[in-house]
Amino acid sequence: MSSTAVLKTEARLFGREPGAHFWILAFPTLLLVILGSIPGFRTTQDDLGGIRIVDAYVPVTVLLGMIVAGLQSLPPGITGYRERGILRRMSTTPVRPSALLSAHMGLHGAAAVLSALLALSVGRIVFDVALPRQPFGYVLALLLAVAVALAMGALVSALARTSKAATAVGTAAFFPSMFCAGVYIPVQTMPDVLARIVEFTPFGAAAQALNEAAAGDWPGWDHLGVLVAWTVVLTVAAARWFRWE
Repeated sequence: MSSTAVLKTEARLFGREPGAHFWILAFPTLLLVILGSIPGFRTTQDDLGGIRIVDAYVPVTVLLGMIVAGLQSLPPGITGYRERGILRRMSTTPVRPSALLSAHMGLHGAAAVLSALLALSVGRIVFDVALPRQPFGYVLALLLAVAVALAMGALVSALARTSKAATAVGTAAFFPSMFCAGVYIPVQTMPDVLARIVEFTPFGAAAQALNEAAAGDWPGWDHLGVLVAWTVVLTVAAARWFRWE
C-alpha cells in the first residue's frame, strides 16, 4: 500500500465520523450564528474599538475549529491506532507509520481550514462581517495557527498511552486553549496584563494575529514569532517522546 493509498483510506474513514464533522466543521459556525442572533452583539462597542461583538467572534470561531481538530479529534485517533498495534504492524511493511500520521494530520488540518472558511463566509453573508482587509497576512496567521494546533495534538498523542488518556489530556488542554483564543472573553476586552500574558500562548498569539490582519494591518511579527516558536517546540517534543507501540 502506497502513501497515497493510505491517505485515501484514512480519508474514507474520516468521512464516516459524523461527530468529528460536527465539532470541527459545524460547531464553530453554529456558535457564531447563535451569538450573532443576539441583538446586542450586532451593535458597535466602544470597548472593542468601535466594532461589534459578532465581528470580534469571527476570528474566535476560526480558531475554535482548529482547537477541536488538534486537541479533541486527532489524538484519540492516533493513540487508538497505537493501542491496536496498527502502527507496530505497519513498521514491518514498506509503508512507514509516518505515512499514517501524515494522513491524519493532513486531513485534520484540511478540516480546520474548511471550518475557518465556513465561519468567514457565514460571518460575511449572514452578519455582514467584513472580510480580512489584509488577506495575505490573514492566510499566513491562519496556516501557522493550524500548524500549532496540529503540533499540540501530536504532542498529546505522544504523551498519552491510551485513547482514553488522549481524550482526557486533550480535554484538559482544550478549555485553557479556548480561553486564550477568546471564546469566553474576547481578547480585546481582557485587562492589559492578562491580554499580554495570553499573547504568549499559541492561540492567544493566533487570535491577535488574525485580529490585526482582519483590521487591515500585517500581523505583528511578535505574534507570528510566538506561533512559529510554539510550533517548533511542540513538534520537537512530540518527535522526541512519540512511540510507535
